Amino acid sequence: MTSPESPVTIDVGDATVSGVFADPGGAFATLVVAHGAGAGMDHPFLQGFTRALNSLGVATLRFNFPYREAGKKFPDRPPAAIAAWRAAMDAAASRSGPRPLWAAGKSFGGRMASMAVAEGMPAAGLVYLGYPLHPPGKPEKLRDEHLYGLPLPMLFLQGTRDTFATPELLEAVAGRIGSSATVEWCEGGDHSFAVAGTKRSAEDTGASLAASVAAFMKAHGENSDVISS
Repeated sequence: MTSPESPVTIDVGDATVSGVFADPGGAFATLVVAHGAGAGMDHPFLQGFTRALNSLGVATLRFNFPYREAGKKFPDRPPAAIAAWRAAMDAAASRSGPRPLWAAGKSFGGRMASMAVAEGMPAAGLVYLGYPLHPPGKPEKLRDEHLYGLPLPMLFLQGTRDTFATPELLEAVAGRIGSSATVEWCEGGDHSFAVAGTKRSAEDTGASLAASVAAFMKAHGENSDVISS
């Protein structure tokens, strides 16, 4: 049974962005979800992902970054994206009560979540749906420095064919972060988690990741530290 989704308007400075909140009865946690650079919050991948999480007892809030809300193609700079993340987490917190509040994002959205937490945004944990560790073909340009000071639980879900994070480099980064980081590989998956030779909709692909995320959140729900600003 699909949980009812409610539209949310989130104030980000002098502007507003759209969000969608869904709260199944008896949810054990809330996950705020940001989109990637090339698609908004209503992409079928994110719809499938959040709706599958709702069926597993996780409330969700997915939201648009300001550039997407304005119909622009070029992603926001980190300060604007981090401000949107803070506002979205505040909006989710006001609707979620005392349950743990997690942050997740597809590619750019996940990276911006981690940068927001590094700058003091409260979160019980982070979930990365294809972390963009480096630009395709440029493994020397790592985007990892801010990750090493984060003590909260982090789940990296990554395709083995993802050109934004070669397996060897991501495993090395996770090892350097320490026990708080977990990497789960989607065998044959690319940056969108599509597997060559397998016909599956983007909605179903997103939904297929929900069980791992819900299990990780449950496992770390009682023991995770919440970073506060």
